[in-house]
Amino acid sequence: VQLQASGGGLVQAGGSLRLSCVVSGGTFSTFAMGWFRQAPGKEREFVSVIRWSGGRTTYYADSVKGRFTISGDNGKNTVNLQMSSLKPEDTAVYYCALGDRLITSSIPSMTSYDAWGQGTQVTVSS
Repeated sequence: VQLQASGGGLVQAGGSLRLSCVVSGGTFSTFAMGWFRQAPGKEREFVSVIRWSGGRTTYYADSVKGRFTISGDNGKNTVNLQMSSLKPEDTAVYYCALGDRLITSSIPSMTSYDAWGQGTQVTVSS
């Protein structure tokens, strides 16, 4: 399984960016795809995930609720993250992740995910 992330860049505070991730090399029935981020000197943290399991459910970290929107197509194994009203504290490397058969309580945990993309840099200037 390979995850390819794209869409990072440099933007001013208040601006927007859209990240995309495509999965290849596998087929999944009930799975979740989403994003984590890691700022310099900090641990990788959960940002947002979309899960396809008897429907579609989205999850967001409190820090991005109302500003970020996740979307995806499980038939095409793609997930997007529309980031708006960006803040300098959103600056980080953003990693796409995929996990299979996650339970709700495990969604925010890095260890729940089986495959990771290479990361894409998002820099928000003040």
